[in-house]
Amino acid sequence: MVPPRIEARNDVRQYDVLAAEWWRPGGLFELLHWLAAARAALIPPATRAGAVLVDVGCGAGLLAPHVAGHGYRHVGVDLGAAALAQAASRGVLPVRADAARLPLPDAVADVVVAGELLEHVPDLPATVAELCRVLRPGGLLVLDTLNDTPLSRLLTITVAEFLVPRSRGIHDARFYVDPVRLTALCATHGVRLRIRGIRPGLPALAGWLLGRRPPERARRMRPIRSTAVAYQGMGRKEW
Repeated sequence: MVPPRIEARNDVRQYDVLAAEWWRPGGLFELLHWLAAARAALIPPATRAGAVLVDVGCGAGLLAPHVAGHGYRHVGVDLGAAALAQAASRGVLPVRADAARLPLPDAVADVVVAGELLEHVPDLPATVAELCRVLRPGGLLVLDTLNDTPLSRLLTITVAEFLVPRSRGIHDARFYVDPVRLTALCATHGVRLRIRGIRPGLPALAGWLLGRRPPERARRMRPIRSTAVAYQGMGRKEW
């Protein structure tokens, strides 16, 4: 049976339609695995017993295998029921909720992760406030997202949807995130964010687009100076 097509951009239901893609090697969400590995590289091992990592927009738990030995209780928050079920099967404690209204106590998390989330949320200030609210003082915020630039819109929507038609509608450029604005929002909640650009290795990306899964060592994101398309951010909560 052909899955129903979701016409609206940035509709959370598309992730239920595409649920089989989350863990399919070389599938539609292949680059999300590379991003998850890059995100995990910024997360240090837990420094205390009972430490909590809150993974907001966790999807199917792609971060889980990368942090499984880090000593955290891994809590995953997402709106997608099918994705959360897959995350739970990989050891993530699932919470179905809106990122702008987290049903979690203040200062509960040692680490808060927001990977490939912020470019999907219609209320960025409320979402950032919630990410920072649940983070304890001294805790670490780790994120990655897409910049609000013409180049980012060209590459991640126009070009991406031409080369990979099944990705059509996943992104809505109205929600792309200016890093200057994001840094200012985080600062109002006590988090001094540091930003750096990232991109996939180009030979590996080309191989994936041609249907040839690159070797594992090539399946990764690379830090770059430019933040014009995609970028990571990390910072500790100072108060």
